[in-house]
Amino acid sequence: MASKAHTALAALRAELAGEVFAPGDPGYDGARAVPNARTDRRPAVIARCAHVTDVVRAVRFARELDLRIAVRGGGLGLAGTLVDGALEVDLRRMHEVTVDPAAEAARVGGGATVGHLDRATLPYGLAATVGRTAAVGVAGCVLGGGTGPLDRAVGPVADHLVGVELVTADAERVHANADENPELFRALHGGGGNFGIATALTLTLHELPRLAAVAVLYRPEAGPAVVRAFREVVGGGPDEAGGTALYLSGRPAPSCAALVTYAGGEEELGALAGPLTALPHEGEVCGARALGLPYPPGGLRAHWSAQCLTALPDAAVDTVCALAADPPAPGSRLMLLPLGGAVAAGAGGHRLPYQGAAWIMHPFACWADPADDERALAWVRDACAGVRPWSTDAVPLTLIGDEGPERVRAGLGEGNLLGLEKVKRRYDPDNVFRFNHNIRPL
Repeated sequence: MASKAHTALAALRAELAGEVFAPGDPGYDGARAVPNARTDRRPAVIARCAHVTDVVRAVRFARELDLRIAVRGGGLGLAGTLVDGALEVDLRRMHEVTVDPAAEAARVGGGATVGHLDRATLPYGLAATVGRTAAVGVAGCVLGGGTGPLDRAVGPVADHLVGVELVTADAERVHANADENPELFRALHGGGGNFGIATALTLTLHELPRLAAVAVLYRPEAGPAVVRAFREVVGGGPDEAGGTALYLSGRPAPSCAALVTYAGGEEELGALAGPLTALPHEGEVCGARALGLPYPPGGLRAHWSAQCLTALPDAAVDTVCALAADPPAPGSRLMLLPLGGAVAAGAGGHRLPYQGAAWIMHPFACWADPADDERALAWVRDACAGVRPWSTDAVPLTLIGDEGPERVRAGLGEGNLLGLEKVKRRYDPDNVFRFNHNIRPL
């Protein structure tokens, strides 16, 4: 067997246009590194693919040697996607984005991030509503039913999926859209990476709105008043309004902030955000700089989760603010993201389980010292438990890690599960793609 594996690995190295790393190779440790320092995995082989033919060849290699397969896209991922002793199919070189301005659509490589997508679309005055930071992987966010900054105005991310190019567990290339493999296409709206390796996605784009933004910074003790005001301004405002209310940890104390965006003019935003700017505050930033809230740097330890809420009554506000005021370490944050608007309307026809929620509560712990692990994890757990009285149980699976099969079922939707299991049986009967929020074949 060792001789067979050695021969197969040599052939893979010779045939891949991309790079192949195995333990002991120069570059192996760099190739297996992920942003979350809590993850330290050692794949048997890493295939950093340059194009779809490489992906097909890598899958054949894994099936020939009966290796487990893990897939790494372009984004962050809570637990990372690496698996000890498995083949990792690394798509990060496949980050090309091709824009068709006449069709207002883009073909996006499976390893592309929101940053890649934005850089390609903005020169045409077009935008996609994917992810909230440049580091988010497009494929993971879209297929996992994630959220974006313009959701309330134009609908959830998955609604803008036009087609997907996949490599299946049998190393076959398939296309899925409304006309070709439509049952697979439906399953890819929230079903994640369960059915194959997404090598490219086609997304509809929107004319770039005159997105006005203001971020207002407050002392932490102002938090309850700020969150209540944000609730009324955005949660009760027009669909064009969005943003987040959040606590940012730091020294010597955490800060509270409100980011309000408006898909319209600055004058309209000024009137909309008036109740927030009227509160005593420490600072105010407008325009593009307001959208650049700092993201925790890589190389730190991280853990996060989320709860979708039916409402945000005063009791929930007080609970969230009390927890947020005692973060585990600098760099941690707790966010309240408004839903409703076009998210709730579900005009795209691919309804996700969380679309009926009004808010997402998203605690994100970030720390450096392993001795702080338990405190940080407990803070995230406590935040989710604290708002459970108002929880819908449904959640965008892109915002949680491995929280058990019950949580996965809630995120996929109990009513959706039978159909997803049937699609899984057809395209991945051996559950080859299982290192994710897994759907087992029926």
